Amino acid sequence: MHNKVKITVLAAVALSLIITFIFIQSGTNWGYVLPRRGIKILAIVLTAAAIAFSTMVFQTITNNRILTPSILGLDSLYMLFQTFIVYFFGSAALSLMSKHMHFAASVGLMVVFSGVLYKIIFKRDGQNIYFLLLIGIIMGTLFQSVSSFMQVMIDPNEFLHVQDKMFASFNRIGSDLLTVSFIVVLGVAVYFWKFAKYLDVLSLGKEHAINLGINYDHVVKRLLILVAILISISTALVGPITFLGLLVANVAHQMFRTYRHSILIPGSILISIVALVGGQLIVERVFTFTTTVSVVINLIGGIYFIYLLLKENKSW
Repeated sequence: MHNKVKITVLAAVALSLIITFIFIQSGTNWGYVLPRRGIKILAIVLTAAAIAFSTMVFQTITNNRILTPSILGLDSLYMLFQTFIVYFFGSAALSLMSKHMHFAASVGLMVVFSGVLYKIIFKRDGQNIYFLLLIGIIMGTLFQSVSSFMQVMIDPNEFLHVQDKMFASFNRIGSDLLTVSFIVVLGVAVYFWKFAKYLDVLSLGKEHAINLGINYDHVVKRLLILVAILISISTALVGPITFLGLLVANVAHQMFRTYRHSILIPGSILISIVALVGGQLIVERVFTFTTTVSVVINLIGGIYFIYLLLKENKSW
């Protein structure tokens, strides 16, 4: 099947799932149901697109298909921030904090951390992208360890508020935050357009990209900043979904069998939308909210990650 046909089929499946999600069991009270489901489906689509796009770009930069932007430690930093608030100020402070303030603080913290990390790593000549990943792993482990320490120290009732932030949820999103997120993501997409032509060459590796005339450090630094912004927005908006990007990016590579990012990026976005909308439908209609979509995706993604590691090990 031609790749453009596959894109069309995926788009049709995604649209069908979105329509099903909006109208299933809506009854006659459309004035109440549709606006709320509309906000939820927009949040799902935005999150799916941001995670798939950023993961595909990140894997191209690192030239490694078993890595995701979460390796930079942003998810762990997000959880550290939530735990820090509850540990020092109590769950009431987290509940009373304005959604706008919480969103801005979470995004700002993650973006600033990424910026400082990039500045330190790329300040010295000769440092490569893998040194950045190593520092990201170390910092992520540190953030996770500090979070775990504080979580075991707080009251169990307080911990429930922290636990609520550990899993992605599409039920607590306001239309105003969604609007701001869409504007930021749209701005990132417009800015990215000037770098889109470099991705196919970057996938060849650093040496080949430089030999073909690309200002490698300039392009990679800006793409990494865009990746950090997108991951920060999606995490602050709905919560962490660690393995979604890994899952959809690798499925896209397997499905389309091409190096062209003009196919891979929209394909991975559509696969991500199908996975998130379909997963949310299953969570709501089959499991009746007894679990969350991030738990299901992380379980499948974790198994798939192990499969990829074993597959790569055999290839060596």
